[in-house]
Amino acid sequence: MSDAHVKTLGERQAFPPLLSVDGIKVHYGAIQALKGVSLTVGKGEVVALIGANGAGKTSTLRAVSGMLKPSAGRIQFNGHETTSMKAHQLVPRGMAHAPEGRGVFPNMSVQENLELGAYLRKDTAGIQADLEKSFTLFPVLKERRKQMAGTLSGGEQQMLAIARALLSKPQLLLLDEPSLGLAPQVTEAIFRTLREVNATGVSVLLVEQNAHLALNAAHYGYVLETGEVVMAGPGKALLESAEVRRAYLGE
Repeated sequence: MSDAHVKTLGERQAFPPLLSVDGIKVHYGAIQALKGVSLTVGKGEVVALIGANGAGKTSTLRAVSGMLKPSAGRIQFNGHETTSMKAHQLVPRGMAHAPEGRGVFPNMSVQENLELGAYLRKDTAGIQADLEKSFTLFPVLKERRKQMAGTLSGGEQQMLAIARALLSKPQLLLLDEPSLGLAPQVTEAIFRTLREVNATGVSVLLVEQNAHLALNAAHYGYVLETGEVVMAGPGKALLESAEVRRAYLGE
């Protein structure tokens, strides 16, 4: 991290570079949501962003995925400058975003939602294999494949949103608040699946309100406060930090 004000804990594992975010600023009209955020994600790495509501976590993901244009700073993905690219240009390059609120198409079936995730792909056999892989990761989706997505429970919709993102065969999965509003056992199942997805080589940039879950799952983490990174370190080091435990783990 180049920012002198960032408190860094512990040594980071070495991963080949995949995503580099350097000093990005984001404004919503006169309100500045991000004040120069820098972070990196390596190939095969899980990176968590934690922080209070309004800290800038979702804005960071939206800027990375091309849903927001930064007013300053630079983003590189897989060795290419992507700062000004839109979301539809980033999906074919290997980036997928499962946003907060799930965003499934309620009047389409589970199967149709999943197939939409693969709309840019031409490898029919590969798509079919990945559909079956989704059903292995989330067996409930197989049972509900003909059901309208809007009739699924919140947890099932979250599983569908993740599975649909994975159908685009991403190198990097951006995941915003996957546990929001879900029962603990459903959340555990989703995080277990995330570990399985990461084990196949997919990198994950995770925004999660449950700091304990997020840092347990992450190789590395960043703490955001009012649009700035204030602390960074391996997930376990952040979990052991008295400041993090006091501010985000209720201790």
